[in-house]
Amino acid sequence: MDLKFSHVDVLVNNLEEACAYYADILNARISKTLVWERGGLQVRYAIALIGQERFMLVQPLAGNLKALLDSAGEGMIYRHCYSTPDIEIAYDELLAAGVQPEDENGQPLARANLQSPSGGRIIWLPKRFGHFSIEILEEKALEAFVEAAFI
Repeated sequence: MDLKFSHVDVLVNNLEEACAYYADILNARISKTLVWERGGLQVRYAIALIGQERFMLVQPLAGNLKALLDSAGEGMIYRHCYSTPDIEIAYDELLAAGVQPEDENGQPLARANLQSPSGGRIIWLPKRFGHFSIEILEEKALEAFVEAAFI
């Protein structure tokens, strides 16, 4: 599978406080605040950019990530995210390997439903090791999304 590391997602209690901290301490560029809502999951998040490296600060408001924040506390890196040139090829390769891609709520994801609320196409691997999650995004849409988040 053709993958490139993109970012990690970190849970926070207060998005504005976390963004201000990394902007002040690490001189991170912080994107505008974004919202993801689908299937009972609701989060506010922002991209922190340090040089070419980035991570996402995620404040869950409802759903499985809110339950994870409440049980594990903030600061948890719960997801590694990768990009691929073709999400459908990645989807098919996972199926061929016996892995059913999922949505953000851990439900089986059909190939026809790869579109995300943020506009790009995205899949998740089933969680095999605790709360750790792997996300795969389509590269061109991801990079356009990140660029637009800083405008």
